[in-house]
Amino acid sequence: MTAADLPPDFVDGVRAAWTRERPDLDVRTQGVFGRLSRVGLRVHDELVAVYRRHGLAEGDFDVLATLRRAGAPYAHSCGELAEHTLVTSGGMTKRVDRLEGAGLVRRRVSEHDGRGRVVELTERGRDVIDAAFTDHVANQHRLLALLDEGDAEVLEVVLKRWLARLEDLPPTS
Repeated sequence: MTAADLPPDFVDGVRAAWTRERPDLDVRTQGVFGRLSRVGLRVHDELVAVYRRHGLAEGDFDVLATLRRAGAPYAHSCGELAEHTLVTSGGMTKRVDRLEGAGLVRRRVSEHDGRGRVVELTERGRDVIDAAFTDHVANQHRLLALLDEGDAEVLEVVLKRWLARLEDLPPTS
């Protein structure tokens, strides 16, 4: 089956309009990028809705999940957290402040460096992220169940291969 075998969608309409307006360009790429963008936005909204049910913003979930998957004692420095979540240290400080105020994390002196500070999950924070992550995984299964049998595996392979090649590219500035 090809994309042409499926009923037309919004992206097909956009592509047809560009083909009409700019016949000098090959806009077939919009089939992938337009749909990837629209799928990404819809999936993002579905994921964030689960975080909200647990009183978390997306960034809060990322921090708590990063701490939880670190294993006991569920702690990282702010720099490590920023590195794992791709957030600036200033942005991370704001997230940690908010989570600390909610009683989900606490700052403490590092066991390895008396001058350093680490952020660790509180017991309440661990309970919140465990419940949120359980619902998050169930939500991911629900969303992937919308695909036909075998499509999720094919999609994962294609995306993994594409991501590896993209990560090998020199940055465009």
